[in-house]
Amino acid sequence: MSIHLVGGGWADDYDGEVYREFLLEASQRAIASGRDVARIGVLLVCEDAGTADKRTAQYREQLLRVALCEPFVTAIVEGELFTSSVLSGIDALLIGGGLPPAYLDAVAPIVEEIRMLVGDSLPYLGYSAGAAIAADTALVGGWKIGDVQVCAESAGENLEDVTVAEGLGLVDLAIEVHAVQWGTLSRLVAATEAGLVDGGIAIDEFTALIVGDDLLRVVGSGSIWQVDRGDDGVLVSTLGA
Repeated sequence: MSIHLVGGGWADDYDGEVYREFLLEASQRAIASGRDVARIGVLLVCEDAGTADKRTAQYREQLLRVALCEPFVTAIVEGELFTSSVLSGIDALLIGGGLPPAYLDAVAPIVEEIRMLVGDSLPYLGYSAGAAIAADTALVGGWKIGDVQVCAESAGENLEDVTVAEGLGLVDLAIEVHAVQWGTLSRLVAATEAGLVDGGIAIDEFTALIVGDDLLRVVGSGSIWQVDRGDDGVLVSTLGA
């Protein structure tokens, strides 16, 4: 089973390429547990109750457009917390998009359980914020380092200073999302140069990095931008889909 990191991107008619292997792995786990249909736990943190209803429908429709499954969506409002019940009896876990700091706060009570389940081969898919917080050291937002702007203010996730925090610890690389579309690659480069993180990856929209046992694969229509610290500065390379 694998960890699937999706860089964002949403369209009502999207065929769901970045979700296919995740749902296949969930189905395989369900069958091994004696179930015909996979139960997908979906965790969303939303601005308000009205947004929660809309986004619940969107995620449910997207997953069902890709494969037969049972999405169990739990949508809470920013400031609320998830409980262990959201992880009960599921065959895969999807954490969705929104503000990364709000997601880290919301999952704080269940982080150890998530780590244990994923360590026990529960498929995990992080979409946008859900991908960013999957890291050991998560880049959760901000658009300035000191007095220097490093990305667009609109990509700051309601933070001014570039901020790192302890993430879920599922992967050992810092993760940026919406790379080309929001210009967040430059934030990862600057954070690496400043020593806030030890490099990482920036994922384009409609693109996923699949992390398996000793295997990295890219699926989707974009690229994965890899950022490393070198002797002569920061090195940037790409992994194509």
